[in-house]
Amino acid sequence: KVRATHPDCSVVLYFQEREAECLEMIRSERQTSALPGLSQQQGCLTEWDGVSCWSAVPVGQSRAVACPDILHVFKKSKALIRRDCTESGWSFPSPPYYNACELEAVGSNNDTEAKASYFVTMKVLYTCGYSTSLAALFLAIGIFSCFRKLHCTRNSIHIHFFTSFILRGAAVFVKDTVLFSDESVDHCTMSTVNCKAAIAFFQYSVLANFYWLLVEGMYLQTLLLLTFTSDKRYIWWYILIGWGVPMLTVCVWVVTRLQYDDHGCWDDYTSLYWWVIKAPILLAIFVNFLIFLNVTRMLAQKIRSPGISKNYKQQYMRLTKSTLLLIPLFGVHYVVFALFPEHIGVDARLYFELVLGSYQGFLVALLYCFLNGEVQAEIKRNWGKWQSSMESNVFNLATQDFTA
Repeated sequence: KVRATHPDCSVVLYFQEREAECLEMIRSERQTSALPGLSQQQGCLTEWDGVSCWSAVPVGQSRAVACPDILHVFKKSKALIRRDCTESGWSFPSPPYYNACELEAVGSNNDTEAKASYFVTMKVLYTCGYSTSLAALFLAIGIFSCFRKLHCTRNSIHIHFFTSFILRGAAVFVKDTVLFSDESVDHCTMSTVNCKAAIAFFQYSVLANFYWLLVEGMYLQTLLLLTFTSDKRYIWWYILIGWGVPMLTVCVWVVTRLQYDDHGCWDDYTSLYWWVIKAPILLAIFVNFLIFLNVTRMLAQKIRSPGISKNYKQQYMRLTKSTLLLIPLFGVHYVVFALFPEHIGVDARLYFELVLGSYQGFLVALLYCFLNGEVQAEIKRNWGKWQSSMESNVFNLATQDFTA
């Protein structure tokens, strides 16, 4: 199974692996003299012709190989390509590769241009989305930080959550810059330290985003269980979950890749070691989904309870509406793709994770900050104080000019 992220790269990596195997055979023959008595004059040495590996044979004998077994590239062909070992060396392949190995029908230039245009459009959309989200998130963090009355455990968790979205957006831009800024670079064989570091940073930001998503769900459940009271001691546990678990996971993944699977840019999702990242993400998604169901159940019970006053019921109703709006934030829509292989529903997956996902940070800032009644009241109060102060200053200046 070829490990790659794109069909074109799978072809490149297939031939690279075959060439590496053939060169290893050649080195082994030179070191151990695999064919005693065989020399350049008596036979043909092992050779890589760019497509197939031809094992050493004596003069007068021949070798036959099948067409390369690459899915969706060459059609299944029973024809064999043969080469004879002559006194002057290997003969030309017969029949030639282009006759024996018929290529699969490929899309026209229009199809290629349409795909290129599609990916360019996707990149423009998610770039606009992440830029909008970053601006909104920075503004939201500034609002929570500037106003003293907004300093509390709940808003502290929101700030960490916003920061995880900022890291995720920044990681996307960093990854695009490192991997795709230079069109002359062969992305199929790219394996630089910068490239791997960018991918590791991206995986950490994604993990942190999911785990702060989980912390938000846990905190909402805690508020309901503790009757809308909270304990500041929990904040360190939340920080440990939100930042510590992703850091530990990424460290394990990096060490594993360095030790057992240090090829390419580590951006392949078919490797078995990808589960080191994927399993914790799935765990966070499903735990958050269970928390969402439990929160919904608790809210429904409190709303139906006859002992609850009308004011409390209205408060619970607002929380219910907020919870329903927070479904995307709990990652419920990711459950749809969680158990499917990476190659299934690629277009839909790209749309949800890149385009819609890029605006998720803006939605978070909107729900937790800009539409928050407490935040709006505090902004209005400080705006009123600022206006009164400005009017007072203007009056004082006018008075001084008049008395002067």
